[in-house]
Amino acid sequence: MSETLRAARVPALQDVPGLVHGFEQRLVPLGGEDRDETRRRVASALRDSGQLLLLKQVHGARVQHAPWTGQPEADAAVAEAPGLVLGIETADCLPVLVVDPVRRAVAAAHAGWRGTAAGVARAAVATLVAGGSRTEDLIAATGPGIGPCCYEVGDELRSAFGEGGAEFFRRGPRGRPHLDVRAANERQLREAGIAEDRIHRVDDCTRCRADLYHSYRRDGKNAGRMINFVGFSG
Repeated sequence: MSETLRAARVPALQDVPGLVHGFEQRLVPLGGEDRDETRRRVASALRDSGQLLLLKQVHGARVQHAPWTGQPEADAAVAEAPGLVLGIETADCLPVLVVDPVRRAVAAAHAGWRGTAAGVARAAVATLVAGGSRTEDLIAATGPGIGPCCYEVGDELRSAFGEGGAEFFRRGPRGRPHLDVRAANERQLREAGIAEDRIHRVDDCTRCRADLYHSYRRDGKNAGRMINFVGFSG
């Protein structure tokens, strides 16, 4: 990676020829870089691989097809041509990357609790499959996000995940529920047809690791954003 872009990666995706991917880690202290500066820096660092495409993320499950101009409202995207690098901005929400090394197609999703409850990871996989991907070819990775160690939520969130969602909640030290967003999205990936041994992770908690990640829950409105990215080089 460039000295202007530090990112965690997973070996299974590093092994895919021509693929560029990463879960960005912070380079600057709290308040040291605004979101537009981050976007310019990451886009410049990835320029040799392709065009960085970003969304206006609205905590839903809409999937956008690349390429596009501007920042359309969506929380997942699919690219089926080289030179298109999908970017997902996070500061506690979970980034989900899905790669089809056979068709050389990719998907990326932004999964907060609302998007997770709406099935954003499942929608991203379904869009790849609708374009011709086979689930047995897909490789997925979940990146850094706020962990169940830190993600205290209200009891009202339980209903958003339905009867089968009880496994994603546990009682925290203050007696309130803690949500495991990663587990919920990984179950969606499995239910969408991706084999468990083809789902990988960078299992860092963004709130715990102030040395590596921005966190809205920890830093509030001053929190920056990481840009997580995936695409085939053009």
